[in-house]
Amino acid sequence: MKKIALALVSLAVLVGGQSLFAAPKTFPIGMVTDAGTIDDKSFNQGTWEGVLKAGKDFGYKTKYLKPSGTTEADYVKEIGNLYDAGFKFIVTPGFKFESAILIAQDKYPDAKFVLIDGSPNNGKYDATRVEKVGANTVSIFYAEHESGFVAGVAAALQLKDGEFGFIGGMEIPAVQRYNWGFQQGVAYANKNFGTKIAMKAENVIYQGTFSEVAAGQQLAASMFDKGVKAVFTAAGGVGVGAINEAKTRAVAGKTAWIVGVDVDQYADGYYDTAKTKSIILTSAMKGVSVATYDMIKAEREGKFPGGQTLTFNAKNDGVGIPATNPNLSADVVKKVNKVVADLKAGKIVVADKKGDLIK
Repeated sequence: MKKIALALVSLAVLVGGQSLFAAPKTFPIGMVTDAGTIDDKSFNQGTWEGVLKAGKDFGYKTKYLKPSGTTEADYVKEIGNLYDAGFKFIVTPGFKFESAILIAQDKYPDAKFVLIDGSPNNGKYDATRVEKVGANTVSIFYAEHESGFVAGVAAALQLKDGEFGFIGGMEIPAVQRYNWGFQQGVAYANKNFGTKIAMKAENVIYQGTFSEVAAGQQLAASMFDKGVKAVFTAAGGVGVGAINEAKTRAVAGKTAWIVGVDVDQYADGYYDTAKTKSIILTSAMKGVSVATYDMIKAEREGKFPGGQTLTFNAKNDGVGIPATNPNLSADVVKKVNKVVADLKAGKIVVADKKGDLIK
């Protein structure tokens, strides 16, 4: 599969036209983290890497702030702190920022906001609900179910039989879609390629946070002890714990695989001193870092798609697995490439709902 590369700027022009604001020659870039950490090997880290790359390429100052809590007030406070420090281009990763950005986009009309995996709203689900993507905000979503699907097919093809597990962080739509897509991918491989992979309800778990590393390690250990061959983690720091457990077992000569999430986590799975062996079978990716980078680039070029909601999927190479997967055989890669082509062509449709899946 070709490397994920989001032509976001070109797409932004198609769906959003020109920015309503004149692009400054230079501007500092800020980011506020969500519940995880900047080195969570997942969503926060991917977003920050996009910020850093843009800062380096364009010579822009960069800074991130981690809130002391995870409430709307905590997020609004740190957004304000960045703004007061001169950071008027602010990236926020995750749905937890939805209500904070609804407030901030009006409070700071001369600032720009990139909200990933969310859309500004007041968190209400009744007649008082307010939804608004401001002219100074772009909302970005991904088809996680398609990414999970491809990873599920690839993992099933490589391991052929046995049991798989899933560890999610918070039970939120993006994490659920990863899970549901992965299950569908496994089922597709079983039906179309003759693999024999099982997933039991007891091995599909949402830990409840994105930060509890120790909990992730314990959950993974329990699954591996029960004979699970591979665990798909969509859980931030919780997933880091699962990776640590798999590495410990690999060092001891045991089989334990992890399917990574959001970014290519292969390097995070090295368990030998030469860094030639990894417990990461493949990763269900979405172009978080590239999306962040390209929104900054769009602002630099006066093409910031303010007021727009952009969705990235397999058809526009917004989701998928890494270009290089050392733990997948050439035959598996060939079959997965055909599946991806069928997905892009609409011959395969992956549901973004639970349906009759495990949980």
